Parts: sequence; structure tokens; C-alpha cells
Amino acid sequence: MKFKYGLNEIPPLGHLLLFGLQWLAIIIPIILIMGTAVTSLHPSGIVLQVVYIQKLCFIVAVALFSQVVWGHRLPIIIGPATVFLVGMAAGGGNNPEAVYTSILLGGLILAVVSITGLFAHLKRLFTSTVVAVILILVALTLTPMILNLVTAPTPHASSFANLCFSLAMVFCMFISARYLRGLWKSTLVFWAVIVGTISYLLLFSTSPLPTNDLQIVDIFWKGLQPSFVFDSGVFLSFLICYLALSVNDLGSIQAVDELLKPDNMPKRITRGVTVTGLVNVLAGFFGVIGVVNFSFSPGVIISSGVASRYTLLPTSLILLVLSFLPKTTAILGSIPSVVIGSSMIYIMCSQIAGGLQIVQSQNYKFEYGLIVGLPIILGVIVSYLPPAVLNTFPIILKPVLGNGFVVGVITVLIMEHIVFPRKD
Repeated sequence: MKFKYGLNEIPPLGHLLLFGLQWLAIIIPIILIMGTAVTSLHPSGIVLQVVYIQKLCFIVAVALFSQVVWGHRLPIIIGPATVFLVGMAAGGGNNPEAVYTSILLGGLILAVVSITGLFAHLKRLFTSTVVAVILILVALTLTPMILNLVTAPTPHASSFANLCFSLAMVFCMFISARYLRGLWKSTLVFWAVIVGTISYLLLFSTSPLPTNDLQIVDIFWKGLQPSFVFDSGVFLSFLICYLALSVNDLGSIQAVDELLKPDNMPKRITRGVTVTGLVNVLAGFFGVIGVVNFSFSPGVIISSGVASRYTLLPTSLILLVLSFLPKTTAILGSIPSVVIGSSMIYIMCSQIAGGLQIVQSQNYKFEYGLIVGLPIILGVIVSYLPPAVLNTFPIILKPVLGNGFVVGVITVLIMEHIVFPRKD
């Protein structure tokens, strides 16, 4: 693919800021959603919830900057790892100190294992077919989350009204993508979030202003008192979570590798996974959920046509500033979920298109199509398993078997290298 700006190209300042804001518009809602989800496991009030989100913004800012400058040096967004939510809900909801101690220790183990170069040796497992499946899997296994975002009712709008708004917004985005050119097309997602938010607030008469009396500027670590408690059961559960996280992290890096073909990938993988581990050590110390490289980054790259890693630097700096602005963080939290979900639909369509393009470029036999089909079917099935079924899974296996993306990745690796191995 041809890109407006390559991997190591620095766009002009104005373009750099716009592309950085586009990445920000994508990652902020995920931080807010995950921060709210985690704090709901141990409720502590709106003020402490905002403080938690501030700390999460700080951790993601450090992770982004570190990855772009010292880690894998690729345009990959990083954010809160949903797989850790499984471990928290399974056994750590009532013991947060043990959870964050386990996140800290697990991050340290991941960093040490990565430094040995083990993950770089696994690169050969991620063939073009595996990467194509990963791209499609990410889009499809995120559909439950997207469905919740676009259909969640509010005091001012029903689920049906939100669904209609989402469909209208998605089609407007695709029509705009058809006719826009240059920078306008590259930053379409950013403008869609702004216009979509204003339109929603006007249509449904809602206010974006927080009702709580929060300070404009606040240093979140002024009352920081780390507490470490080791619980063998929680720690074992999070080791399984880290297994899933490492597969996700490696798959995310490999997906961008297939798209951009950068040089020196073994070192990029080693550095990237090492930085992920070290940032998770920092997350455990600050008492927040750990982070992972996101697999939907190729979708953003394809939809914007920009592959420069430097566009993530403004994103990290803005997140760093936001981590000290609680009132601004609360206002950002009022971006309608339906707007975020609609933007995600557009991005995931671009991601599926990228995966299909890789599949189409291969000279496949029919049986190779099965390699693509089974992981996607299993991944979607697991993603939609009801909580009643997931609760019957062994706690130690739930982070792996209860994660549709991880199940799909493991399945495609088995299909590609064991069931239908290539002879050429």
C-alpha cells in the first residue's frame, strides 16, 4: 500500500497535530470505558473514579511515548488490556492490592522473558494467513463491545434512536470517505467524532458538562500509597492473562509488520514486548489495569493512509497533560457512546478490508480457506458467549478460553502449522 507519510516520515506540524488528535479520539473512549469498568468492580465514588482514569491516561501516555521512541517504533496504539478485566472479575474484584501486585510481577516476568529474544523467534509462526485472520478477528470479536456502545439507551434517547443515529453516522462517514481528498480524508475519524458529538447533543438535548465539583488541575499521585499483597491464586490467574496478552501483543506488532514491512523486525518485537512488560510494572505500582498494543491499529492506518509513527507523539503528550486535568477528563467522558461505536464500525470495516486484501493476494487452495474460516467462526462464537456460560469455565482458563480473540489466534496457529501445514 502507498501512504501519505511513511513509517519514519515526520508530517508538517499542523498535520502532525491533526493525526495525533485522531489517534486521541480513538484511544480516549477506550480509556474512559475501561477505567469506568474497573472502578465498578470496587466502587469508590466519582472523584476516585476520575483519579483512576487520570492515572490510566498517564500510564498510556508513558507507554505510547516509550514504544514510539524506544520500543517497536511502529504506529501502534496502546491502551488498557481487556483481558485483565477477566482476571479481576474472576477473583480479584474484592482484593485490588493482590490484583495490582500480580500485574506488577507479571509485567516483570514478561519483560525478562522478552529480553531473552523468545518472542522474536516466534515471528515465523505469524505467516500472511495468520496475520490476515488476526486483522479480521479483531474487527469481529470487537462487535459485542461495539453493539453495546451503539445500542445503550440514555435518559434522552432509546436504543432504537441510538441505533438509527449510528447507521446514519456510519453511512455519512462512508459517503464522506468517497468524496473527500487529502488531509480531510485522512483525518475523517477525528472530524466524525466532533460532528457526531455536536449533532447528538443537539438532537437529544444532552449536556457535556460534568455535574460534579471537580478541580481544574489536580496531581493524581499526591495521595499515592502503593500497597502490595501477594495472593497465589490471583497471581496464577494473571499469569494466564499475561499469556493471552503476549499473544495479543505479538499479533498486533506482526499485523503492522505485514502492512508496512519495516526492517529489523526481530529487534522491534523484542523491544516492543519488553516495553509492554515494563509499562505494566509501572501500572501495577500505580494501581491501575495493565496495557497492551492494540490489534486494530492497522485499520486506523489503512483508513487514514498515514503510517508515520511520529503521529502518536502528540497523542502521548496530550494524554500526559490530561492526566493532570480531572475536569477536562470528566467532560471527555461525556462523548456519546453511540458516536464512539459508530467510529469504531468505520475503522473495523477498514481493518477487515486490509485482512481480505492480504488473503486475496495469496494463491490459496480451498483447504487454506478453511484455515481462515474456522478461527473466525470460533472467535465470534466465544465473543458472544453469555456470562452464564462463561461462569462455568474453570477460573484459571477463563482469560484464555473466554477471550474470542485469543481463541481465534490459537486456532489459526494450529490450523496453519499443524492441520494444514504448507509444503512449499
